[in-house]
Amino acid sequence: MTGSERTHVLLDLDGTLSDSEPGIMRSLQWACEQEGFPIPTEAEVRSVIGPPFEIGLPSIGIPDDALERVINTYRSRYERIGAFENTLYDGIVEMLDAMAASGLSLSIATAKPEQTAHPILDYFEISGRFEVRAGATMTSERRTKAQVIDHALHELGIWGHPDLEAMVIMVGDRDHDVHGAMHHGIPCIGVRWGYGSIEELLTAGAVAIADTPADVAAMVAEPYRLIRS
Repeated sequence: MTGSERTHVLLDLDGTLSDSEPGIMRSLQWACEQEGFPIPTEAEVRSVIGPPFEIGLPSIGIPDDALERVINTYRSRYERIGAFENTLYDGIVEMLDAMAASGLSLSIATAKPEQTAHPILDYFEISGRFEVRAGATMTSERRTKAQVIDHALHELGIWGHPDLEAMVIMVGDRDHDVHGAMHHGIPCIGVRWGYGSIEELLTAGAVAIADTPADVAAMVAEPYRLIRS
């Protein structure tokens, strides 16, 4: 760790800024029913929120040869209805304001496709708070959180900077947020109000856990050292 100060915060969307579970759950349950698969339970849906569905859906019984069909059916409802069955967690706007007031550059780094993530941010009227709104593509070139973060760093003009560990921090609620950040040598703060457990986040290598959005502004300014195996 160098003496450089924190300058950039990358923020996950689902489970970190917004409670998107109701719309994702209704859309995925509907898609499974339409495609002739058992309707997943609430716990099963919660377990796949965050990473791309092609990674998560096999774990709840969707076979590989049906993934594209189920995902397309899901999107047909989610993009029209489910995306907006969604609310910001209490304290998120104040959290963003506090970080911006301290001079930090804020950006979105979500594995949700940009074509759905951007309308959601617009719906919440917070798009203008972010320097970059990086998300996945609908095709295979940018799907994982590591790939999304790579894109965000390029858009910010800091990709490959030798002090990324000191300059940038990720805030997210699932292990793939932690792993994606660590792939680039960036620490990640886990949030306990999202869809991942504290055990999941700490096992993945989260450097700290935020109990509430009000805690985040102070936590992102702290120096952290990645735990490297």
